[in-house]
Amino acid sequence: MSADSTSRPLCPMHHMTFPESGPPRPVTLATGTPVWLVTRYAEVRQVLMDPRFDRRSLRAEDAPPLLVVPNLLDAPDGLLNQDGPAHQRLRGTVQRAFTPRAVARWRPWVASVVDTLLDEFAERPRPADVIEGFTRPLPVSVVSRLMGLGHADWERIRSWADHALSGGAHTAEEVGLAMREFSAFTAGLVAERREDPGDDLVSGLVTAGDGIGIEERHLVILVLGLVVAGHETTMTALGNIVVHLLTDGKEAWPGLAEDEEAAARAVEQLLRTVPLSEGRVLPGLIRRALTDVEIGGVTIPAGSVVAAQTNSANRDPDVFPPGPPDLFAPLNPPSVVFGAGPHHCLGAWLARLELGLALHRLAVRFPRLRAEFTPDTIEWREGQMTRSPRRLPVSW
Repeated sequence: MSADSTSRPLCPMHHMTFPESGPPRPVTLATGTPVWLVTRYAEVRQVLMDPRFDRRSLRAEDAPPLLVVPNLLDAPDGLLNQDGPAHQRLRGTVQRAFTPRAVARWRPWVASVVDTLLDEFAERPRPADVIEGFTRPLPVSVVSRLMGLGHADWERIRSWADHALSGGAHTAEEVGLAMREFSAFTAGLVAERREDPGDDLVSGLVTAGDGIGIEERHLVILVLGLVVAGHETTMTALGNIVVHLLTDGKEAWPGLAEDEEAAARAVEQLLRTVPLSEGRVLPGLIRRALTDVEIGGVTIPAGSVVAAQTNSANRDPDVFPPGPPDLFAPLNPPSVVFGAGPHHCLGAWLARLELGLALHRLAVRFPRLRAEFTPDTIEWREGQMTRSPRRLPVSW
């Protein structure tokens, strides 16, 4: 990369371009591993749902390297890297807590968290940083209450999470140390809730896991993953969405304030078109073919590594209208932003709830919210699997 390219400001995430939809084609990972890149909507769903593509075989002795520096998504005991009955058994300990009906019961207290943060944000001197005052503390507050982490050191947890989802910002030694510390913290949390259970999600997982004999190592990494995913992705999505809505998407702001249903529809469109990550192949969306499989007229040989490019699939011109989306139009068919198949994101409904309430109530409370930044002045949080703004000064 040239010196000129390193000094050029990064574009907002909603301006990112991704590989065009087309037949599966060979590409190469940073590790040198060849993979088949799948970009079209129907074929991405096939890769993610077809049991002939799995995760566990990526851990086999003959499996090629996927990451230059390992991270949480590479953890062999993690839910993501299980398949079949082992995956179903582990996922079953937590899945019922995240059904649409279960998440709907959390709406009142999530709304109260949103309102409290907005009350506090309104008292800040202007311009105020909406990242520090709202988009970062919201998912932390929600996951703290959900998992009973009200007294946790969130600065340390954020540091561990940055390492756990590192995309090159940290060395293998730094990631290893952070993951050991994070695992020790989580193991202590599991032991504490086993000894003195409460009504939080961690206590429920420990009780359920012990009841069916889930191994301790699997339980610890499951809780660790929920802590990370419970705040990291929602924080990133909300920050990037606010960038879009206060720049190119300003005309949608009044519509978000109309009602929660309109905001919920907008969330689906925004998640489809404002990505969390740049164009890299995300390790969580990689599978391996157990046998020869035909995808889009191309035979993928057994043993091949296949990468699903969901950002491209979410823009497939044969499925979704090209160009800027109508944010308030129902999304049909659903996007693959949360994946598909057995590894579909557990927290999808919670993320939808948080984002919908956050955008609706932010627009109601601050109808004249305006950016005190430009795309060129945004400082970006880089080096993780995702990219998001570090701060966004706003006035009203």
